[in-house]
Amino acid sequence: MAEEPLALNPADRRMEVETNTWLLGADEEGRASLSVTEVVAAFHRTAAAIRSRVRETGHRGVATFYVWHDAQAGQLRCSTGSVSPQALPFGGLYAASDDLDAIVAEYLTDESPRFVPRSDPEDVHNEVEQAEFEPEVPLSVWVSDVGDEVGTRPGLR
Repeated sequence: MAEEPLALNPADRRMEVETNTWLLGADEEGRASLSVTEVVAAFHRTAAAIRSRVRETGHRGVATFYVWHDAQAGQLRCSTGSVSPQALPFGGLYAASDDLDAIVAEYLTDESPRFVPRSDPEDVHNEVEQAEFEPEVPLSVWVSDVGDEVGTRPGLR
């Protein structure tokens, strides 16, 4: 991912999402062979490599590398955008987090990737009634600053 095409264009967020978003999935056996520590380390290395690439492009401004577990698809996903952690392109509620370990652990221990369990048809009415009173749980998203905003980092002027 760190060496794939990288698009940073604040005027074209859609192009950024299409170019910079990666879907990472593994079957049960593959997930079982991975550890949280090694996957987290790989994402930290990726963020560092992307930070270097952003600097090389001459992009001046905010840029964020972010990772989340898409439970419905059974995937870890990551992307980079010229947005702050507070303006990531999610359609629903999300919470920026510094706990990448929890996100990766959730993915690695997901017992039913690519499958969203449904209740019995008789329970659907109760679920709808509960949904009206229960707030939506925000998606946890790990964020890493990879931008090169002049004046915001030590040593930059």
